Amino acid sequence: MWKTLIKPQISTLTRRTLTHSISLQLLEQNIIQSQNQPHFSTLCTFTTTERPTISKTPKFHFIRSSEFLGNTSGFCSVEETRCCWNCKTQKPFLICESCGSVQPVDHSVDYFRIFGLERKFDIEDRSLEGIYKNWQKKLHPDLVHTRSKEEREYAAEQSARVIDAYTTLRKPLLRAIYLMRLEGVEVDEEQTVSEPELLGEIMEIREAVEEAADSQALKNIQSQMEEKLRHWFNSFANAFGSKSYDEAIKSIQRMTYYHRVNEEIVKKL
Repeated sequence: MWKTLIKPQISTLTRRTLTHSISLQLLEQNIIQSQNQPHFSTLCTFTTTERPTISKTPKFHFIRSSEFLGNTSGFCSVEETRCCWNCKTQKPFLICESCGSVQPVDHSVDYFRIFGLERKFDIEDRSLEGIYKNWQKKLHPDLVHTRSKEEREYAAEQSARVIDAYTTLRKPLLRAIYLMRLEGVEVDEEQTVSEPELLGEIMEIREAVEEAADSQALKNIQSQMEEKLRHWFNSFANAFGSKSYDEAIKSIQRMTYYHRVNEEIVKKL
């Protein structure tokens, strides 16, 4: 009699085990087949309680999971690498144009792109302030205080980055150093130039600043420094444009010296 009682249970367990085994085999076969097909790829959902789904779509990877994405209203292509964390719109910027959500900082977006500028030394800096103020109106933490904690943190980080971008781009010396960094060239601002002629000139200028009798004398020296800076700004722009990075570094070093003298003059005025 006990055989009769446990027989249905064994049959049920066997069917469940076989079904699960077959399902796993079919899943593995689907993955292998899709990987062998050109221009197709597969991706299973992660960290979700839902049953994994496999999408076979030309040149796009789709993640389908309400828990992983937050909702299933849209899909984000991995080829685009970024999509809005809230509405899944592709290619969001600092703020998603579709839903208005502040996005996490994307360091692949350089300072020039934040301000809609071409990556070059000579820029129209007159437009920087207006763009800067527009970003701050949208990103300032005080203006998103009703949003989630995560989005408020995104706003604080984005706002700080916009400030840094504005400061960097509006100052020619910082802009030049930043451009070189984007090209993978680090510039040591503290490196001493071993050119007696330049060092002698700088010493004479500093002595003149110290001995200046009045503000007019200081302004005259300042005018000379600004002229020298313009010369080396142009020199850097030409060197950077032609990818002559050694010459570009040389220009930055001279810009640094004259800029420091200018700062000393400003302090005394």
